[in-house]
Amino acid sequence: MPLVELRRLSKTYQAGGGIFGQAAHEVHAVNGVSLDIHAGETLGLVGESGCGKSTLGRMILRLIEPTSGSVNFDGQDVLAASAGELRRLRRHMQIIFQDPYASLNPRMRIEDIVTEPLVIHEERRPSRPAMHEGAVAMMQAVGLDEAALRRYPHEFSGGQRQRIGIARALMLRPRLIVCDEPVSALDVSVGAQIVNLLKQLQQEFGLTYLFISHSMPVVRYLSDRIAVMSRGEIVELGDCEQIIANPAHEYTRTLLAATPEPEFMT
Repeated sequence: MPLVELRRLSKTYQAGGGIFGQAAHEVHAVNGVSLDIHAGETLGLVGESGCGKSTLGRMILRLIEPTSGSVNFDGQDVLAASAGELRRLRRHMQIIFQDPYASLNPRMRIEDIVTEPLVIHEERRPSRPAMHEGAVAMMQAVGLDEAALRRYPHEFSGGQRQRIGIARALMLRPRLIVCDEPVSALDVSVGAQIVNLLKQLQQEFGLTYLFISHSMPVVRYLSDRIAVMSRGEIVELGDCEQIIANPAHEYTRTLLAATPEPEFMT
């Protein structure tokens, strides 16, 4: 059984009907998407900006409430979960955000940021020494040292901040991580380091990724399977090499032709 099952998942918004008298109408951000994500794999979700990728990823975690459809995580109905049940489910489902500058609270020390998931989700909060020890281990796992825990987000570069965001996501040892364009705000060389770190951490912690990106080469480098999204719908889904070698949809061919391959992937 897949770890995550999406069935006919949709999100619509009302548009129009403003002061200029336009008729109100529905906009489909995500339109009837069905997907499976298997334990231990990386499913790459690729498409142009505005096609609904991030909305889909956030609906899996119920950070955005779907309009219709279903989300099952390891056999549990995410959309039917109560607040308490959802909190317990989110121990196993975490997210790495796109913007490493906006995703960290500038008023919190790094140690407090990284250990905050333990404070929120643990039924019995670990002792302060135990949380510190866990934070040190996780910072080392993402390539940062213990001294970073005493500092604040503004003291770090974008790549270092994204490493901190990854450490925070890993603190609860989740099974699924939604990677919401985690390298799009970074320089190519720094982004390459983050992508390679994600591959390393997947092997070390046995993670499952939904990796969202607008870059087909990055998705190809990291993914086992690829789902191509356009205008809120999945237009092509298959094994990575199959889609790269023989894309069936015109939109997939356009994506492949439009994105130059970074040097670290050649």
